[in-house]
Amino acid sequence: MRFEIMRLDDADGSALDSTVVDAASVNRIVQQAAATGQRLYIRPAESPAS
Repeated sequence: MRFEIMRLDDADGSALDSTVVDAASVNRIVQQAAATGQRLYIRPAESPAS
């Protein structure tokens, strides 16, 4: 499964950038964000059309 992770602005909560990663990478990214105080929004990525 793949997830879209958006980094959020501290002031207004708007998305600054986003990336799509596999499930194995989510934990590492969340740990890095927690260590630096970044706010994230994580949701399942849309599947490409077959």
